[in-house]
Amino acid sequence: MDCCGDPHPFAYRRPDASTRLLPAQLSGRLDVRISFCTPAGLLARYFTSFYLAEIEVPDGGRIVDHLHPEWGNLRFHSGGLPDAQNHAGMNVSGTRFPVTGPSSHAVRFCVGTTRVWGVGLMPLGWTRFVPAPAVDYADALCDGEQDPVFAGFASLAETLFGPEPDPEGELARLTTWFEARLGPPLPEDARITELHAALVDPEVGTVAELVSRTGASQSTVERLCRLAFGFSPKLLLLRQRFMRSLAHYMIDPSLKWIGAMDGHYHDQAQFVHDFHRFMGMSPSQYAATPHPILEAFVNARMQMTGYPVQTMDPPRY
Repeated sequence: MDCCGDPHPFAYRRPDASTRLLPAQLSGRLDVRISFCTPAGLLARYFTSFYLAEIEVPDGGRIVDHLHPEWGNLRFHSGGLPDAQNHAGMNVSGTRFPVTGPSSHAVRFCVGTTRVWGVGLMPLGWTRFVPAPAVDYADALCDGEQDPVFAGFASLAETLFGPEPDPEGELARLTTWFEARLGPPLPEDARITELHAALVDPEVGTVAELVSRTGASQSTVERLCRLAFGFSPKLLLLRQRFMRSLAHYMIDPSLKWIGAMDGHYHDQAQFVHDFHRFMGMSPSQYAATPHPILEAFVNARMQMTGYPVQTMDPPRY
C-alpha cells in the first residue's frame, strides 16, 4: 500500500550522516536507517510525517541524544525501549508508546537497538486526534499506554508491529488506523491553518505581525495557540527563530553559529540566551556533544521532506 504522495515517497535511504563512530566505550558502529513518509490525501494536513527509524547499537549498548523542541509526537517502539527525561525532571521509561507534547525545551533520551515508528502531529493533527488542548501537554512526556488521554491509541500500539519487520505492512496499518478515525473538518481548522502558516513564515517576527497576518483578534490568536500549538504566540515565535538557526547550523556547520543565526536576532548574546533557554546548554557545549541520532534525522529529513526540523514544516491545505 502506498500512502505517500509525491515528491517524497516512502523509501529507505541512508544519508551520509546516518552512520558514525560511537563513543569510545562501544567498539562497533552505530547504524541509523531512517525513512520519512508524507501521508497523502486527507491525512496530509494533519501530520508533518510518518517516519521509521531502525537503530542498531553495537555491543548491546545504548546511545544518548537530545530531541529538539518540536510539535507533538507519538512514537511506537519494537525492540529496545527508550528512557527520556525533560528539563523539569519528568521521566518516561520502558514504554513501547512514549508521547511528547509540543515542546519548548530539549528532551534527553537514551535508547538501544530498536525500531520506532514516529507520528509527527501538525497542530491541526493535535486538535483532530488528541482529546485535550495542546497546552495541557506543553513540554510534557508521558507513557501513552498509561495516560487516559491517549487510551484511544492502544489498539495501534498493540497491532502496529508483527512478528517480523515489515515496513510496508506497518505503514499500511498506521495509515489505515488514522484514516478510519478521520471526521469532518472542525470549526477552528481554517484559522489554525492560517496561524500555522504565519508562524513558519520567517518574515513574521512579532506577535503584532502574527495577529495582522491571520486577520483574527489577539485574544483569538492566543486562544488558538493554547488549543493547537501549546504555547503563547510570543514563545512560539521565539522558538521558530531559534529552530531556524539551529537547523541551519546542523545542515551546514561550516556556517558557524554566527552564520547560522536567524535575521530576527539583534546580536549573538540574544542567541546564546535563547540557546540556554531552549536546549539547556550553550552553543559551544552543543557543538561539542555528539548527536548521532538527531544528526541523522536532520539530514534525512532535509533530503526527504525538504525541511530539516519538524517546526519548519508549513501547513498543508
